[in-house]
Amino acid sequence: MRGFASKFALTSALIVTSLTVPVSARERVDPVSGQSATVALAELPRQGRETYEMVFRGGPFPYGKDGSVFGNRERLLPLNKRGYYREYTVKTPGSRDRGARRIVCGGPPRQPHACYYTADHYASFRKIVE
Repeated sequence: MRGFASKFALTSALIVTSLTVPVSARERVDPVSGQSATVALAELPRQGRETYEMVFRGGPFPYGKDGSVFGNRERLLPLNKRGYYREYTVKTPGSRDRGARRIVCGGPPRQPHACYYTADHYASFRKIVE
């Protein structure tokens, strides 16, 4: 019975601890992917920082699809009307095509409300914070 009691106490402590963690701390990790839900701009690869800067300058962009509407079909980003999100390619060294890395921004071009980075072609996103 002693083993059960200690397991119960441990489980109860974990539940209480998880309930008392501030929301801001819980939001730092995506519960599905285990990745940080945010990424600092300084932590992006050099090509990502360059693409981010191009977004705020309004280009010029190296790929014809840059700035095109991103449909959010995966529904991993906050839901908004079609046309709210636009996608931009983050160059991948050695890749013969656009690669898997993108920055997706929501809101007006040149002054987006939020931008997100994906390194795995839309399977996961992390909000870019400065």
